Amino acid sequence: MSKPAILSLHQALMKSFQSIENNQKVWGNVLADCSPLMVSLANLAEQSRALSNVQISNTPLRDFPDLEARLHFKILQATDTVLVKLNEKMSSLQSVRDTISNQVSAVVQLYEQSADCLDLLTVTERSATAPSVSDMLEWLQDAERHYRQQFLRRKTLLQTLRADDLSLLESAPKRWKSLESPSAEEHISDTLCKVSFFIESQ
Repeated sequence: MSKPAILSLHQALMKSFQSIENNQKVWGNVLADCSPLMVSLANLAEQSRALSNVQISNTPLRDFPDLEARLHFKILQATDTVLVKLNEKMSSLQSVRDTISNQVSAVVQLYEQSADCLDLLTVTERSATAPSVSDMLEWLQDAERHYRQQFLRRKTLLQTLRADDLSLLESAPKRWKSLESPSAEEHISDTLCKVSFFIESQ
């Protein structure tokens, strides 16, 4: 067993878990910002539908020329603005996903390079303050997979939304919420608790 190899692996693992902890907070904040934007999309779709159902020519507003067209245009403009904001939020989520993926990939690569120096006992050994290297590698890969899949699903949903498709816009908040995975997030939080002593002792 190579002491320097296990030491550098432990340091890389510690760095990765700290990165996941920081990025989990960023991810949560970005998703919190997205929810009201999704609700705005649904509200704008409802306004557009209501406007289409009203005969302005039969109301006192008929004296305003092109009012219906101008109102439709304003709603479309507002919808486009919200969609642009959501795409900006997706860029932030992509940044989190990429940071975590790169970090985990670097640790796995380091492990593979050191594999010849590490015997099975060293890799699977646990202590009161530190999980085993194999456990930690597995947890990192689980977290990376979760954020990768979450990003892909949310991006796919966003790509289906169009300012002129009212039904999709109205159902957007519900579909967005359905992508939440509290059990996976809880699992990541539990993992961070399990490794907290390990991180502090490094």
